[in-house]
Amino acid sequence: MLQLKIIAFTHRNTPLKELNRFFLHEDNRKERLEFLKYSSDIDEIFYLSTCNRIEFVFTSGCICDTDYLHRFFRNFRNDWAEGEIAFAVKYARVYEGENALRHLFRVAASLDSLVVGEREIITQVRKSYDVCKEEGLTGDLLRLVTSATITTAKQVYTDTRIANNPVSVVSLAERKLRTLNPPESSKVLLIGAGETNTNLAKYLIKHGFSQFVICNRTLSNAEKLAEIIANNKISATAVPLSELNNYKNGFDIMVTATHSAVPVMTPELYATLLGNDTGRKILVDLSIPAGIDHSIPEKFPVSFIDISELKGIAEKNLAERQEEFNAAEEIIEENILEFRHLYRTRTLELKMREVPEKIREIKDKAVKDVFAKEIKDLDDRSRELLGKVLDYMEKKCISVPMVMAKEIILETSE
Repeated sequence: MLQLKIIAFTHRNTPLKELNRFFLHEDNRKERLEFLKYSSDIDEIFYLSTCNRIEFVFTSGCICDTDYLHRFFRNFRNDWAEGEIAFAVKYARVYEGENALRHLFRVAASLDSLVVGEREIITQVRKSYDVCKEEGLTGDLLRLVTSATITTAKQVYTDTRIANNPVSVVSLAERKLRTLNPPESSKVLLIGAGETNTNLAKYLIKHGFSQFVICNRTLSNAEKLAEIIANNKISATAVPLSELNNYKNGFDIMVTATHSAVPVMTPELYATLLGNDTGRKILVDLSIPAGIDHSIPEKFPVSFIDISELKGIAEKNLAERQEEFNAAEEIIEENILEFRHLYRTRTLELKMREVPEKIREIKDKAVKDVFAKEIKDLDDRSRELLGKVLDYMEKKCISVPMVMAKEIILETSE
């Protein structure tokens, strides 16, 4: 299983504002990953991106040492200077073999999340794999790994209380926002139309908010989210990000959830959006890196919520859930052992695929070449009997080695 690798950048090892360096936009994700796969000796790959982690899960016969990482990131971004590559190598967390499998199990079970117990991550892992599978980037090993990962995560959620009263980054933001008691009639301006703002909108709708404006770089994505919201018989308008400086209809709550390398909301743009409105606003920044310039809360009357604040709450929750955390770790170790047996069996099956054909080739050579003259001299009844004997021998020679090999694997596993 040593060919399984993960290169990870998460809230645990990388400054959150720097995660955007490794973000792949859906417009060119497939082409970038295909090139990375070809140029870095990778057999299979899928790419996981959430609000606080970016991970490359792949299979390769190469060892992920410093030289390989330099090569990997040079191929990932051929426009990067050596300093940028060195930054990536410095912050990359590398997992190989069973350690990679254990890490992926922990990620999907939310044990490595900013907030332990958030169920969203299992869906994000599955969707990330499915996208790369559809694009032809994955194969048999990542299929087995992903299936085992989803099964393990579901068992953790079912057999422990790790997800009781789950608190994701989004739900933390929504809860914090509601402690400020904004009226349900508040107009909510969502900047970014990805999964984070989609989930936040669902929370807000559930609690009675009914006016939304969605602004996004790709207008069609903003329109999709507006349609989802409108399906709840709630007001929703889509606006392209390029036209945000011309938006004059006001807002009470602003939420940013983008992957922009620089803050989308500058003091100048914020002042333009306010116009003559001097009322206090609620700003929620869920962007990685920051989507709201941090000088805005200093210059304008606002209540400000960002990921740094939410992280402190998450750490408190982690301490409270430590007992369930340990139970989840035990489940993961049990599933590591099960996967070890599954992997050995599957490896054997793949290697044994050639056995039937090889045995048939030997039989055909014996009949048509080595003993062709002797068989020709036999009478019809003898040739028929010989054919039956050879067919019987062929079936046994195919099945017996497979059965014996599986028994050996089972004995060594036990």
